[in-house]
Amino acid sequence: MQNLDALTIETKGRNDFASQIDSNAELAIIDTIRAAHPDHAVLGEETGHSGKGDMLWIIDPLDGTTNYLHGFPQFCVSIAVELKGRALAAVVYDPLRQELFTATKGDGAQLDGRRVRVTKRNSLTGALLGTGFPYRSFEAWHDAYWDMLKDVSAQAAGIRRPGSAALDMAYVASGRFDGFWEIGLKPWDTAAGEMLIREAGGLVSDLHGGENHRELGHIVAGGSRVFRELLKIVAPHARNIDVKG
Repeated sequence: MQNLDALTIETKGRNDFASQIDSNAELAIIDTIRAAHPDHAVLGEETGHSGKGDMLWIIDPLDGTTNYLHGFPQFCVSIAVELKGRALAAVVYDPLRQELFTATKGDGAQLDGRRVRVTKRNSLTGALLGTGFPYRSFEAWHDAYWDMLKDVSAQAAGIRRPGSAALDMAYVASGRFDGFWEIGLKPWDTAAGEMLIREAGGLVSDLHGGENHRELGHIVAGGSRVFRELLKIVAPHARNIDVKG
């Protein structure tokens, strides 16, 4: 995180940035994948979709770019691999804490090789939740999101907005957060985190409890009981959100 002032930074939208670190890291990851699996496809935040084939790698080389550019220590690398849309493996790596969250289909989720599970909290009472403020088309979602935040905060013990959705979801999988919700996300933000949560025994859905979170960009996650209570609160506001993230 040294010499941040020397980085080349591109403004992609309101509160949405990319740096040469994002681009260089993504290219390095893709080169490594291509060397081992030249026939696999890749979906990257910076480079888009490339290649053909049933195997797809979904990459966010620096989730939490705004944090990184401000020297705020909350960001990660997120990678997932899918076969015909079915998750096979996932990794979220926090380089500052040197924490490695991993999941393999059917084998559960791990933190540095130790099995992790979502919390068994029975309700939102006493729960610590993660969220993310919407930044794409923020004005369109402003009222609906703040209504969600107000209603959730009335029941939960606390809400945190660290600024890296992939790491937030890894924290759900490892029991640091009891639940999480956010709107306006992209597949590279959530693919690895989703698999971590599912393999850790948690639930993931869109704001209506359906399976369209990847297409819509809006997500709710957590242990089963917290998930259901959180969904019950945010779902009534979903009709006021532009469905395209």
